[in-house]
Amino acid sequence: MSAPVNVPLNSRGKLATSLPAEQLAEIAELFEFRRTGYSLDAPFYTDPAIFKIDMEAIFGQHWIFAASVAELPEPGDYVTVDYGPYSLIVLRNDDGDVNVLHNVCRHRGARVLTEAAGSTGNLVCGYHSWTYSPSGDLIHASAPGEAKFDKSCFGLKRAHSRVVAGLIFVCIADEPPADFDETSKIFEPYLAPHDLSKTKIAYQQNIVEEGNWKLVMENNRECYHCDGHPELACSLFPTWGLTEGLIPPHLEEVWERNKEAQSSLEERCRRYGLPYEVVEELDTRIAGIRISRESLDGEGESFSADGRRLSKKLLGDLPDFRLGRCSMHLQPNSWFHFLGDHVITFGVFPINEHQTLVRTTWLVADDAEEGVDYDLEKLTYTWKQTNLQDKAFVELCQKGAGSPAYEPGPYMKSEYQVEAFINWYVQRVQEHLA
Repeated sequence: MSAPVNVPLNSRGKLATSLPAEQLAEIAELFEFRRTGYSLDAPFYTDPAIFKIDMEAIFGQHWIFAASVAELPEPGDYVTVDYGPYSLIVLRNDDGDVNVLHNVCRHRGARVLTEAAGSTGNLVCGYHSWTYSPSGDLIHASAPGEAKFDKSCFGLKRAHSRVVAGLIFVCIADEPPADFDETSKIFEPYLAPHDLSKTKIAYQQNIVEEGNWKLVMENNRECYHCDGHPELACSLFPTWGLTEGLIPPHLEEVWERNKEAQSSLEERCRRYGLPYEVVEELDTRIAGIRISRESLDGEGESFSADGRRLSKKLLGDLPDFRLGRCSMHLQPNSWFHFLGDHVITFGVFPINEHQTLVRTTWLVADDAEEGVDYDLEKLTYTWKQTNLQDKAFVELCQKGAGSPAYEPGPYMKSEYQVEAFINWYVQRVQEHLA
């Protein structure tokens, strides 16, 4: 873990907010009287002041998924990660570890690295050429004009980083939540067999959705709308999230097929020693998680029209392509699908109260050859279409939240994970405001 970030704190050890006391009290009341089992009041999706609190209380305090090690294959490789007012440099150093630095020059605040990704030795600010080592130390400042100028006091501010099963997480809080270690122990055994250290990027898609980040996360947490995903429904059972007694008549046959496929998958997992059980602690721990290995329709191998594999190369030391999908959701900004032939990571990065960047990355085995082992268009087709459909759904909700006629509606039983996400969110903000 890298050294803690240096941020101004108020007397209670929380990030200071510049909101007027009266406005802050009104917002706190919205959280206090949030109606359980119902969607949030409109200001949660539209108010810049609540977005500011979200950035402080959620994205400023908790572990955030940033990237995978496949995005930083060599020393000097970096990605920049932006959310709200923050910009971070995630950099692989010469020792193979990952450093996370605030992308703000200590001279006059210019962005140090301006590209989304690349490779660098030392970090040179393009404004006045202040130069930093990969660890963030200031090593050169031309003509400082100050006889007592102490370069050791002006290194780039650092953030915490953790790499677990090939996934890179960052936290800019002075003291990160401690229970991430326990959550890591839950998901690492599920993901480790896929061995992300031996994968590469096949494709990365960045979509800006005209919607609040919470609407993006809510949409992902239910399949009530999955009739709107015809490409995905070829392989993902649209009964996801449903239980006995909740199956509509038109899905009864699919439900029976799903149960048979899941039973067969679990038998294979036991044979291979792969964990598959559902672990669901979305709002009962600070680092909320849901993870399981679940069957896919058709051949049960991948997100294709017939469920067949989309890459000929197995990942890691997996023994079989027909392993469904290992699906993981982590609060507050990510979800993942780990399959036998590829991995898809999803990161949600708020821009402002009504815009959100959704970054989707497809990973394949590092020795897989495009055009030989996989067809890029086929590999990415299902989730490219699904992402565009989800973008449209989120934007419909954002428009609705901006209407004077909007009022919170009830979540259906199949939307219990949406309720869990909102409950987690409300708990974390209230802790921050206390």
